[in-house]
Amino acid sequence: MKSALFVDFDNVYSGLRRLDLSIADRFARAPQRWMSWLVESLELPQPAPDSARRRMLVRRCYLNPQVYQRFRPAFNLAGFEIIDCPSLTSEGKTSTDIHMVLDMIDLLLQETRYDEFIVFSADADFTPVLRKLRRWDRRTTVLAIGFPSAAYRASADLLIDQDEFAREALGFRDEDESAGAEPAATLATKPNDHDLAYAALLLAKKTIANATTAVALAKLASTILSTVEGMDASTWAGYGSFRCLVESWDLAPFQVTWEGGGLIHDPRRHSAPTSLPPSSPKPIDELTVIIDLIRAEIAKASHPAPCSQVASLITAKHPAIAYDWNGMGNFRKFVESLELAPVRVDWSNGGGHIYDPRRHILMTERSVLRPNGNQAARADWGNDQDLFPIAAQIHDVTGAPLLSPPHYQTLFHLIGTDLATHTFDLSETSKRVRDATRAFGAPVSRSDVNWVLRSLLLQGHAFGAGEDDERTLKRKTIENLRSLCLREQMVLDHDINHTLDRWINRSA
Repeated sequence: MKSALFVDFDNVYSGLRRLDLSIADRFARAPQRWMSWLVESLELPQPAPDSARRRMLVRRCYLNPQVYQRFRPAFNLAGFEIIDCPSLTSEGKTSTDIHMVLDMIDLLLQETRYDEFIVFSADADFTPVLRKLRRWDRRTTVLAIGFPSAAYRASADLLIDQDEFAREALGFRDEDESAGAEPAATLATKPNDHDLAYAALLLAKKTIANATTAVALAKLASTILSTVEGMDASTWAGYGSFRCLVESWDLAPFQVTWEGGGLIHDPRRHSAPTSLPPSSPKPIDELTVIIDLIRAEIAKASHPAPCSQVASLITAKHPAIAYDWNGMGNFRKFVESLELAPVRVDWSNGGGHIYDPRRHILMTERSVLRPNGNQAARADWGNDQDLFPIAAQIHDVTGAPLLSPPHYQTLFHLIGTDLATHTFDLSETSKRVRDATRAFGAPVSRSDVNWVLRSLLLQGHAFGAGEDDERTLKRKTIENLRSLCLREQMVLDHDINHTLDRWINRSA
């Protein structure tokens, strides 16, 4: 895929700088790093052939030399053509957007067909040119730092997530990012099944190579589950069972024996395993223990438990069951063979959930259809149910977290408490606040905490300047939401203003 990249340096750098100076500095000083990610790792906008790869034929960086001249050498080394866009007004306004649009149109009309136009800017002025490129059957990919308009987002074929860019392209990772308990939105970058299967194969070969005797398959299964990040016992990287995963591998010269508990060995180094009795279903006593284990896990869960979580728990405590799920072949058939009443299993969403209908409400039962056709959780709104339709509409156009009023109350209280005792740092503050909401019994995801903190930063709030009290943070968040609604051409009538006040500030 022939691609052309256009970087509005001032826009991206200033946006990153308001969020985190170290991230902005790495973006500016190490363009070779994120260029490699862009070419080798970033998904292609669809439709694209499976074998297609990105070829970056044009790399242009539009930069104000009066302010950012110090970053020019790094972009020269990364192969960029640098277009100087100095300030033209006393307010510092440059002509970057005009230069970029004219260059895009010029490439569009050239003999070489550019399949993809990549734009690094949050400036909604580029919306018309993105739409023109779409009409000319070109793909568009956008990186926008902050809160780009809904029209701008919708006009791009692929929107690069700013968290993914910081994490994957710039290398800013938190030590707890793999610790789970984050919502589906944060799982979008998890390894795919092919990567998981390959990682498991490498680990299996290493384990066998280091072993002095044949390796029990149950032990190998447990090792893979505990070591390969993203692997779970309910899917086994899309193969359904550990046995199917193993049988998909080319393990030569290693040999696998499935009789009994199953063994894998290297005939060049290990003595041949003794003949084992044929595999048979586990005794009823062990199945009873597993049933009790599932019921106990669901009894202490405050929400329906993902099947992958329960499968991993069973595998950790009963590793011999993992390789063929008691002769059933996969976790789903195994669970459905158990008498779990009153616990039930629902397979309709996200890999399945196990729950107690007397205590838990499934997502499909606690949701409403939002205007964009997606489902939105409606749990914990209590006496504020009347706010939900307008709150969902505001969420759709601004991206604001669709938290219940009590959750927003808790969130702002804990943000204020944290800032009273710690110096603000976007990454560390969001992590501490996320953990505090869990301990408080009103969990809020890290991405939702980040959204609120970023909205305050991008509105110009200066953390640590004496205005970090709960009331001020709520007021500024409401002001930001009003501004975002107006940008999206929502009429701020009495109902919307009343909803914002009750939703965020919980005032009557």
